[in-house]
Amino acid sequence: MKRFPKLLMLGMLCCLSTAVFAQKIKLQNGDLSVFEGQKELNVEFTYDNLKVGKEDEADYVKRRTAEYNNKEAGKGDNWAKAWVDDRKNRFEPKFDELFNENGDIKVGSYPSAKYTMVFHTTFIEPGFNVGVVRKNSYIDAEVTIVETASRKEVAKISIDNAPGRMMGMDFDTGMRITESYAVSGKKLAKFVRK
Repeated sequence: MKRFPKLLMLGMLCCLSTAVFAQKIKLQNGDLSVFEGQKELNVEFTYDNLKVGKEDEADYVKRRTAEYNNKEAGKGDNWAKAWVDDRKNRFEPKFDELFNENGDIKVGSYPSAKYTMVFHTTFIEPGFNVGVVRKNSYIDAEVTIVETASRKEVAKISIDNAPGRMMGMDFDTGMRITESYAVSGKKLAKFVRK
């Protein structure tokens, strides 16, 4: 019975610590007035030089793959494949969906659009959920707006601490990170619309 107050306190501290991580979107340079009158925006996602937690992505994937394979043959290989596949299958579609629901401009594969948004993920905190203790995921990204034809940069936006807050059964890393992309899409659409 004495453990319950300690677990309750730990849970409250976890909730408070996640509240501190509020997403920040900031125009680094350029002018967002280029979006006036635009109906479509091409979007590209990049993951070069990605950090995951305290590691380079390659080191993180190698370590996690080995850990899972040591527990069950093939499990790590499946996890490593899902780690990459989730980008196209989960993260990017969810970003597009929430951006489109909350903005005046539609994003997606529009190669003839005047402008292209390059969404470069620089950092992922995958978080965890082990039942009684959890940590939300979050991502950081640099968003560069370029003229599609010339690739000339017209604006740069930073996204810091886009949270993947979920409650309940989010034991899957990909599910938590998908929520970070959803939040990024929603908030960035509103930021651009201002």
